[in-house]
Amino acid sequence: MGNCHTVGPNEALVVSGGCCGSDVKQYVYGGWAWAWWCITDTQRLSLEVMTILCRCENIETSEGVPLYVTGVAQVKIMTEKELLAVACEQFLGKNVQDVKNVVLQTLEGHLRSILGTLTVEQIYRDRDQFAKLVREVAAPDVGRMGIEILSFTIKDVYDKVDYLSSLGKTQTAAVQRDADIGVAEAERDAGIREAECKKEMLDAKFMADTKIADSKRAFELQKAAFTEEVNMKTAEAQLAYELQSAREQQKIRQEEIEIEVIQRKKQIDVEEKEIIRMEKELIATVKRPAEAEAYRIQQIAEGEKVKQVLIAQAEAEKIRKIGEAEAFVIEAIGVAEAEGMKLKAEALQQYGEAAKLALMLDALPEIAAKVAAPLSKVDEIVILSGESGSTTSELNRLLAEIPASVRAITGVDLTKIPLIQKATGAQA
Repeated sequence: MGNCHTVGPNEALVVSGGCCGSDVKQYVYGGWAWAWWCITDTQRLSLEVMTILCRCENIETSEGVPLYVTGVAQVKIMTEKELLAVACEQFLGKNVQDVKNVVLQTLEGHLRSILGTLTVEQIYRDRDQFAKLVREVAAPDVGRMGIEILSFTIKDVYDKVDYLSSLGKTQTAAVQRDADIGVAEAERDAGIREAECKKEMLDAKFMADTKIADSKRAFELQKAAFTEEVNMKTAEAQLAYELQSAREQQKIRQEEIEIEVIQRKKQIDVEEKEIIRMEKELIATVKRPAEAEAYRIQQIAEGEKVKQVLIAQAEAEKIRKIGEAEAFVIEAIGVAEAEGMKLKAEALQQYGEAAKLALMLDALPEIAAKVAAPLSKVDEIVILSGESGSTTSELNRLLAEIPASVRAITGVDLTKIPLIQKATGAQA
């Protein structure tokens, strides 16, 4: 059995060993590979870019000037199968720092050798060419290690004997000197040229003034001739103008008369159309609204009429219904009273005097209430008696007179009622 190993695009996987002592090696980057247990071995190698800082200190140039040069290189292991195999043979099992040290030693060696063949001016003024030369010289050596130089640049160049600063001062002084000479020569040439220009300007001015005077004289002569000819032509033109003006005025007057006639006709048409418009406006603003208002009032009157008719019909129907209801109630009451009277008559006929007596007794409270009604408004009653009897005897006398009064009103003799007989007897 075995395992499946995967690597990213920034790493290479080397699978070595195999069955029957096989020496075939498998190089994989950005993929996967199968490794058998116990009989195969897997190792990894980084393919990432490595930044190397090269420093060469106190290296003498071809002129013997000691310089300090710092360069920066970007390198990486190449992924071609043959070159990757070479890199694996040399760097497999080493870390990134070990690889950097090997490449650093190679680059620094080539940098030192190239510095010894160049002058300070060549190194300082053309750093790109210097860096290109280092890449071209060192690339074959590091390529045989399976490493590619992506870039190499010179970061800094300086010295401790002030050679570069002196070179700069000399160059600055030369430039300043050339600038001063150039300014002086330019000012001299400018003065000479300015004088020449002034002379040419004055010559041209004098020639121009002469030509102007000649041209002015010729102009005045030509102008007089032209003026004479113009005056003649002007007089002729004036006469012709006046004749033509008269003719044109006549035509204009005729045209004006025709225009006035046409304007008058147009005005008449406009006035007629204005009359028609005003009539339509009166119809639209007066007649139509009046007709609409009359129609509205008519419709309101019709609606009010229908409303009053419906109200009257509803009121009549209401009165009729109320009358029918009241008639029904009166009829029912009359029937009930008649039935009650009939029953009472039958009861009176059946029971005789006892029934009459019961009716009379039922009516006594009402009679007493009617008799006592006037007395309810009296605050105090004073009984005066000419006799020497007491108030009690007076009340007994009044009670004794009640049966005679009832008999006179109803025709019923209360003295025949046992209870009344007992009361009157006790009084006697």
